[in-house]
Amino acid sequence: MNKQNSLMIPEEVIMSKIYLIRGRKVMLDRDLAVLYDVETKRLKEAVRRNISRFPEDFMFELTQEEFQQWRTQFLQSDADKMGLRHPPFAFTEHGVLMLASVLNSERAVQVNIQIVRIFTRMREMLLTHRDILEKLSRIEQKMADHDDKILLIFEYLKQLEQVKQQELEFKERKRIGFKRGDES
Repeated sequence: MNKQNSLMIPEEVIMSKIYLIRGRKVMLDRDLAVLYDVETKRLKEAVRRNISRFPEDFMFELTQEEFQQWRTQFLQSDADKMGLRHPPFAFTEHGVLMLASVLNSERAVQVNIQIVRIFTRMREMLLTHRDILEKLSRIEQKMADHDDKILLIFEYLKQLEQVKQQELEFKERKRIGFKRGDES
């Protein structure tokens, strides 16, 4: 148990290493290598030796364009840029799971457990947020219907006010014609 706790990596560190690329949540080879405490080169070698375990929905290599875009968005230091000469591998949640079996180390297993828990928690949060967004959308639709009805009520009130104004103007108009003496 103590060994497991010593391997615990703060959730924020792992979450900060999850990127959205090609519409998928992925982790890059260099970040996983740091978490697993192996060289990126060795991680890539293990993947290449077992490439049949990594179909496109488990792992893909960034295109040169994606790589350049990622570099400009996320890298700050020149040292980081120097370490990245080749487009990295991007691993989906399933690819990360497969990677643990390829690396076959106790640390990889423990880190993977954390990563999978975080992916699961993120998915649950997204589902919760989607439910909230759907409810907000329904409320917004109801409010739009209410807005239309309120506008209709105001239109009727304007028409009623115009009719009352016309009646008042009719009563207060200057009368023409013969007037009797007792009327003023």
